[in-house]
Amino acid sequence: MRALLTCLFLLLPVTATAQGVATLVADNVSVEGNSRLIAQGNIEVFYDDTRLSARRIVYDQTGDQLTIDGPIFIQTADGEILTANRATLDPQLENGMLRGARLVLDQQLQLAANQIDRVDGRYSQLTRVVASSCAVCNGRPALWDIRAERVVHDQDAQQLYFDNATFRVRGVPVLWLPYARLPDPTLERATGLLIPDFRNSDLLGLGIKLPYFITLGDHRDLTLTPYLSSETTTLEASYRQAFLSGDLNIDAAYSRDTLNTDRRSYLFADGEFKLSANTVLSFDIKTVSDKAYLTEYGYADLDRLESSVTLETITDDSLFRARFSFFETLRDDEVNATLPPIVADLRYEKRDTFAGGRLTYGLSGDAVFRTGDGTGDDGRDVARAGAFGSWTRDLTLPAGVIGDITAAIRADQYFVRDDPAYETSFNRIVPTIGASFSWPVITGNTDSAVHTVTPKLAVAWSDVLGTTPPNEDSTRAELDQANLFDLSRFPGDDRVEIGPRAALGATYARQGTTGSFTSLTFGRVLRAEADDAFSPSSGLDGKSSDWLIAGQVTSPQGVHFDGRVLLNDDLETTRGAGRVGWRTDDVTLNAAYIWQEADLTESRPDTVSEWTLDTAVQLNDAFKISADARYDIANDSPATAGLGVEWRNECVTVDLSVSRRFTSSDTIEPSTDYGLSISLNGFSAGRSVAGPSAGCQN
Repeated sequence: MRALLTCLFLLLPVTATAQGVATLVADNVSVEGNSRLIAQGNIEVFYDDTRLSARRIVYDQTGDQLTIDGPIFIQTADGEILTANRATLDPQLENGMLRGARLVLDQQLQLAANQIDRVDGRYSQLTRVVASSCAVCNGRPALWDIRAERVVHDQDAQQLYFDNATFRVRGVPVLWLPYARLPDPTLERATGLLIPDFRNSDLLGLGIKLPYFITLGDHRDLTLTPYLSSETTTLEASYRQAFLSGDLNIDAAYSRDTLNTDRRSYLFADGEFKLSANTVLSFDIKTVSDKAYLTEYGYADLDRLESSVTLETITDDSLFRARFSFFETLRDDEVNATLPPIVADLRYEKRDTFAGGRLTYGLSGDAVFRTGDGTGDDGRDVARAGAFGSWTRDLTLPAGVIGDITAAIRADQYFVRDDPAYETSFNRIVPTIGASFSWPVITGNTDSAVHTVTPKLAVAWSDVLGTTPPNEDSTRAELDQANLFDLSRFPGDDRVEIGPRAALGATYARQGTTGSFTSLTFGRVLRAEADDAFSPSSGLDGKSSDWLIAGQVTSPQGVHFDGRVLLNDDLETTRGAGRVGWRTDDVTLNAAYIWQEADLTESRPDTVSEWTLDTAVQLNDAFKISADARYDIANDSPATAGLGVEWRNECVTVDLSVSRRFTSSDTIEPSTDYGLSISLNGFSAGRSVAGPSAGCQN
């Protein structure tokens, strides 16, 4: 018959310091004399979130000592597990000795030892130790293990200290270390080496990256990564800091290699800081020593760099934004001095209610500066300062028709330098009126879905009073479902649509009760006069625009699709793009296609036709494969391709990758890169989440 005894007298010597009282459950409990308590059979002891089970426990009150016979199992409040054959401990389980013991950390890393000595409840000293997170089957050596003469586990610092350690693979010694310090698997951040990365590149040769992580307090850290190969000596750095009001990230590298006679480097820095409840200051800085460096080292795939500083204040009824940007081109056919490289813009906007509608008004300004010595497009500097206002009132009409009417006006003062085609100073006023009407109709309502059709008509008129300015911010307009019914389809302020015009179209939507959604939109724009400010491939040139057809499909099974195509009156494609994806617990698939006809007005002499693919598949608990590719259909040639394979079990993770860049330019050569990294699960420096156990085969 099991006995339950609350051992108040057992812990009388320590009740002054104990957080609570121990509870003992055993098959049999007896007392010898006045100082010895003996518990036997299926023992369970619970004390301050620590659980102990054993075959026999003897408490000697005179020596204030527990003698425990195993098998012994101890689980502490933080998840640490101790097993042993025999132990001598104090009642708090903080000091003493365990023989034939095993320490398990975070249910991953196991350390088996002849003896474990507990000191002050913080330190565990293990003697003659074998450490591994691998399963051991039928007496065969573990996939990897570390054998050490002594290991000390500092529970508070979450560190493991190894003396006279040998790293073995399948029982074969491969590395001896007189001393080593490793973070235990419960530690999230610790100074030390991270997982090395072996790389082989056509351009940079065979090399290794050795990242070293440095903690700089609770809110800062620095990672230094030497990259050494036959062709390069590189130091990479990554710095992160969290503030109460924001964060800062800096990535940089410095190289000396055989590809370039000059020393090479790059710096990317970004940060965001909340200055007040509604004001945010952000910046994003990018700079590089030469055009090929980022691509050759795989740091980024960019053809232009933008560095910017932005100050933004947003309230319920107002917006203020100031932004300064600097552009740097990495393209062979562009020159920084003529981009333009320096762009600044300023905007204040306020919203109120007036005469039953919404009144929006404000001030705006922008400027572009070129650093070249030329004139016209190669050297022109332009600045603009203006004011704007608009009033919009929503309408609810008979038969379920809804609409709105808008009246707007804007006035701008332009300043132009280094372009004889324009006066140095002139103004422009743009009045606009418009109205839109839509008629949503539910065409079907079933148990599985709701079907709606919404025809829509928008009409507008604008004019330009004054001088037409140079076009700096509206050179890439195009028709899409977002701007089909807008008052103007130019993306910036330098160009506006003029004259009477109308946009008409319709949208079909199906909303499924299980979460599926389908929509299809089509429409076009009609004008009284053609607007030559639109490029031929924008879909907006001429009196009649191209037909816009756009669709979207999403399903609760994780499938999504969206696409858009512009068709002229001969049903020939002017521009098209589409994306499809599928996401489940085991599969991530994303594919995209884009087609644009050649257009010299947009600096595109050749047709663009290209598809991209990015996918990852979890084949089982152990294997995961990923692939990405980009193919240039117009030139019938691949642009990039990549393949990755990950394999993991309970104690090791292996990542293998290969990538190929097929394209070339005056500064970049095609190259193939291989990568290999191997991490030991069970240490914080490796992967904190173990993979599936390999299991044991008979």
